[in-house]
Parts: sequence; structure tokens; C-alpha cells
Amino acid sequence: MSEQSDSRAALDHSYAAIHEKPMPSPRKRPAQHQSPTKLFVLDTNVLMHDPTSLFRFAEHDIYIPIMTLEELDNNKKGMSEVARNARQASRYLDDIVSHGAGDIKDGIALKRHEADTATGRLFLQTEAITGHVPASLPIGKADNYVIGVVMYLQKRHPQRLVLLVSMDIYMRIKSHALGLAAEDYFNDKVLQDTELLYTGVRELPADFWDSHGHSVESWKKDGRTYYRVRGPLCQSLMLNEFVYQEGERPLYAMVKEVTAKAAVIETIKDYGHARNNVWGITARNREQNFALNLLMNPDIDFVSLLGQAGTGKTLMALAAGLMHTLESKLFSEIIMTRVTVPVGEDIGFLPGTEEEKMTPWMGALEDNLDVLNKPDEDAGDWGRAATRDLIRSRIKIKSLNFMRGRTFIRKYLVIDEAQNLTPKQMKTLITRAGPGTKVVCLGNIAQIDTPYLTEGSSGLTYVVDRFKGWAHSGHVTLQRGERSRLADHAAEIL
Repeated sequence: MSEQSDSRAALDHSYAAIHEKPMPSPRKRPAQHQSPTKLFVLDTNVLMHDPTSLFRFAEHDIYIPIMTLEELDNNKKGMSEVARNARQASRYLDDIVSHGAGDIKDGIALKRHEADTATGRLFLQTEAITGHVPASLPIGKADNYVIGVVMYLQKRHPQRLVLLVSMDIYMRIKSHALGLAAEDYFNDKVLQDTELLYTGVRELPADFWDSHGHSVESWKKDGRTYYRVRGPLCQSLMLNEFVYQEGERPLYAMVKEVTAKAAVIETIKDYGHARNNVWGITARNREQNFALNLLMNPDIDFVSLLGQAGTGKTLMALAAGLMHTLESKLFSEIIMTRVTVPVGEDIGFLPGTEEEKMTPWMGALEDNLDVLNKPDEDAGDWGRAATRDLIRSRIKIKSLNFMRGRTFIRKYLVIDEAQNLTPKQMKTLITRAGPGTKVVCLGNIAQIDTPYLTEGSSGLTYVVDRFKGWAHSGHVTLQRGERSRLADHAAEIL
């Protein structure tokens, strides 16, 4: 018993010796760091996620531990996205070091040419840093070694704020527990709060016409009514944004022109009425009506639809595509693609051609085709089979893996489950569009299956934010599920 108490006392004494110098209180920290620039220590996962992160820290300096370089070297082999990013990061580092002048110990300027916005310096570890890992952390682990480097730099540069940048949550937690400053990599996050994401729909205030209708102009053209309104709300409106006002005389319109003091809004087509059905489909709610107006508008080249399961995204996109392809002949065929990220365990390699391999991932396509394939009952089995074959002949299923270098001319491209795409993959897909092609992105940012992607850094969030306000794009966030009462209730309570 006495031996245990002696050993416990020895441990307490060693722990006290390690932490005998208390960390400064948060109130005194701003006075301690007098240097205007910060020193960021980059973890390996930041460079493997975004190689251009080297140039994203403005006037601040960057420090890369030797362990980060070792981990980049270990992950550079292969054809995965991580391996490609590791190789690109090493090329950037080689470019900076080879073009840099002066001693590497004094730091190398990150600015290589006029296009670079980084004005800080890159520091590489040039000496052995040992003995700085706390006894509470096991020695030999790469993460703990990087934390030891941060502690060393903090002691060596007491006048500077030394920050660890890591996408590893546990590494940030350990750093905070040791009194070190650590933060996530925020540069590729479009929004910190997805509640602020552009919805494409705006409800007009009750006094809208009182405050904006003093000198209103109205006219009709091609069966649509246009209003030119003036008031304080005009400058905050976006091109192709939908505005509505419920009441005795409801208004559903789209913004067509925006200036500092005036805006032109155009009444939309009512796709909720049976006479305006799209391949037999009618809008069941306000947002679906807005979405069909975008999908059926030939002047809109890019459409993004965001919403929970059962809101009708895929069904409306397919119905509009069939109308454009088979009825109006605006497009030659429909191309559907999606990311092949499994929800559970992967089922392994699949046999067959590219389209056969993609078939298990396209269950949503088959389900929606069953709804859309409703020919005349008098046609019989032969008529139904012929209609289905005609529809299927105009729909092609493509894999993302073979998109590089392609150009789609007069195609209706549907990107399903787009929330699982990275911003770089999304750019690769959308830039495939040639003359006369329409791109439709569908997804639900609450169902992201790709590792290391969040709601803020998803490619779908990225394009919604970047394309807002462009004259040839539109976005709608669908609110109400229309699949079934069971699905709607499950989405609310589960």
C-alpha cells in the first residue's frame, strides 16, 4: 500500500514539475503577443486536403515540421485524391524552395510571382526538436511530435501567436488541453453556418407594395406580367431569385433585373395546374413550382436543387429532361451521374460495362422512371414496353471517373447526390458543358457520405454560393417532402 502511495506521489510531483509554469490567462494573452503577424504550424491533413493552403494565409508565416514532410512522402503513392494532393503539395514546396533566395533558416518568401496573394514566409524545420512532448502524451506518434514542435515554437517566439492548423479534431482537442492555440482550416468552407446558405426564395414583407409601389410600372409580354418596383429591398435582391407573397391576391414572381434603386420582377408560370404538367408531373407546393420554372426555362443553363429526401428533386429534373429531350428536342439526350460513395460497407467490384457498373447506384433513376412511364392504358403491354425503351434510349448513365477531357454538346446533365462532391470535382463536372447544355445539380447537404467533407465545404454548397446572382443560373431550396406521410414524419422526428 505504501509503495503505491509513494509511486502516486512521485507521479504527482513529476506532473507538477512539467506544469509548474502556469499558462497566461486569456486576458493577458493579447498583450503578450506583440507581433502583428502570426506563425501557423500546418498539420499534414491540411496540405493533403488543399495543397494551395500554402498560399492562403495572407501576410502570416507558415512553419512545416519535418514530420509533416515525412507523412506527405508516405502518402504520395496511388491514384486517390489524397495521393494527388500530397504530390501537388510537394511540387508547391519544391517550387517555393527552389525559387527562394537566402538562408532557409531565415524563411523563404511564399510569393513566387505577382499572382500570389501570400506575402508571408515559409519556415521548414532545420534542427532536431526533442524533449518538448509532455509526459502525458505517448512518444513516437506523429501528431504528438507536431504538438511538441508547437510548444517549442511558442517558447522560442513568446512575442508571436503560434497557431496549429489541423483538420484532426482530436489533435485540436489535445492542443487546447495543453494550453496551445489550435484551429480548423477554414479557407475552403463557403459558410460557417449553413443556415445562411442562399435559398433562392424570398418572402416579401406585408407592406411591400406600400413601401415599393409608389411609382410602380407594369406591362405584359408573352403572357407574363412584369413589375418595375423601387424601394430599399431592391438592392438586396438577386437575379433569378423567386419572391412571393401569400394572401387574398398571392404573388409568385422571379427577379429579372436588379439595380441599386429598382428591380424588375416577372410573374411565373403555374406548374401546379394540370394543363401545365411536365411529363404528367405537376407541382405540389410553392417551391416545386419555382423549381419547375427553372428547369423548364431554356435561358437557365445551371440549376441547383437542394432539399431533404422526398422533396421531388430527381423526379422533377427527369420530367423536365424528358420534356426538353423528347417533346421540344432542345437536347439530344439526358446524362445522369453521381458519386459512388457507399452508405455502409462496400460490396466490392461490379462486373460489366460502365453503364452496368453504375446501375446499382442509379436505383433512384429506375424508381422515378416507374412514376414517369405512364402511357395510355389502351396501349397495352407492347405500348408500355416501347415507351420505356424509347425513354431509356435517351438516358445515359456515366461514371465520374471518365469525365476528364469530355465536352457535352446539347446534353441535359443531371448530377445526383451532388453533396458528396468536392468543389474541385464539381468544377471538373460543370466545365464539361458545351454549347446548348444544361446542368442540374441535386442533393441534400444533410446526407454527406464522403469522408472529410462537411456541409460548409461540400461542392454543392460551393456552387450554390458562387452561382447566385448569375443571369443564367437559378437555385431553389425545397422545404416540403411529398414522398409520403410516413417519409415526411420520419424526416421530422428521426
